[in-house]
Amino acid sequence: MIDEKEKTALATSVGADERQSIQPYNDAIIATGNTEINHPDENFDEIYRQFQRMNDPAYLHTVSMNDLYETVFMSRPPVIDGLLYSGTYLFAGAPKVGKSFFMAQLAYHISTGQKLWDYDVRQGTVLYLALEDDYQRLQERMFRMFGVEGTDNLHFAVYAKQLGAGLDEQLEKFIREHPDTRLIIIDTLQKIREVSTDAYSYANDYDIVGKMKQFADKHGICLLLVHHTRKQQAGDRFEMISGTTGLLGCADGAFLLQKEKRTDLNATLEIVGRDQPDQKLHLTRDEEKLIWLLDHTETELWKQPPDPLLDKIAAVITEENPAWNGSATELVALLSEDLQPNILTRRLNVKAGELRSEYGIEYTMKRTRNGSAISLVRKAL
Repeated sequence: MIDEKEKTALATSVGADERQSIQPYNDAIIATGNTEINHPDENFDEIYRQFQRMNDPAYLHTVSMNDLYETVFMSRPPVIDGLLYSGTYLFAGAPKVGKSFFMAQLAYHISTGQKLWDYDVRQGTVLYLALEDDYQRLQERMFRMFGVEGTDNLHFAVYAKQLGAGLDEQLEKFIREHPDTRLIIIDTLQKIREVSTDAYSYANDYDIVGKMKQFADKHGICLLLVHHTRKQQAGDRFEMISGTTGLLGCADGAFLLQKEKRTDLNATLEIVGRDQPDQKLHLTRDEEKLIWLLDHTETELWKQPPDPLLDKIAAVITEENPAWNGSATELVALLSEDLQPNILTRRLNVKAGELRSEYGIEYTMKRTRNGSAISLVRKAL
């Protein structure tokens, strides 16, 4: 979809988990530790050899494990901690089960930054394509759910073009106008599908979610596709999602909202995803406001324990001392860590996203003639 995003790894599958490197991949062979930096002529020869290899029709781009550790990737904070992440998700349920009310609830909480139940929310702009509604129905629904406290960060549309027929450009333009966009909801997937005689094949299902995934990954947002389930029961509940397994196979995750009976106020929300543990939430619907309330969860959400190395960095990079620049050797000494400098940089390369999202510290590392040059800068969370 739209322009192919820049990648560290070339020609990866649209279904693959990937994160964009925040440093250009021109360090194909990166010196670590006490390794000497190559002479410029040697570097030129190596670049020329690599160029020749890439022109070979049988060339396969690979990245060594060491090169992988030497690269800093752009990690993205959750949209809702422990619940919703960047990427492309399906949100499935039977018709009239309450999916659109749940979408309105998600959209409102993310656009205002208010906690959703016990989950912390990262505020940002939300675009809600309510393609089975009209503006009057949306007005009545939002008023009943949230009263008259509105927000300029939540945008609605009741009409959009189809995928491959102008939707790409519409979404691109919206994000250009609203660069803080965190979530786009498309309600429903069927409304934006391209007309095709092969509409429900595995390849077509995989391709449509793949295009949406490319778009979400390129812009670092969450894209939520509302979809229906079929009536037939299945051993794996997620196999009830209408269409082929190509939809779920390419998506980053899925939500499944179900009731035992249509008249029930209680429902279960099951969640699977690449970037989160499987969960099952028990919900109750407020009869007056029609919002979903969390009754209980079946499992305690796993939380990653704090990293002592990052705690030490946070103690050094403070509001009083918001920036530090130096070599890996100097940082080892500053932190009093019993680590080789190259091991420190590898750990920080891996933890760069966590350092930024949890501690508000931006880490960058560049290779120079004299070794590594590290920058740590305190940012607003």
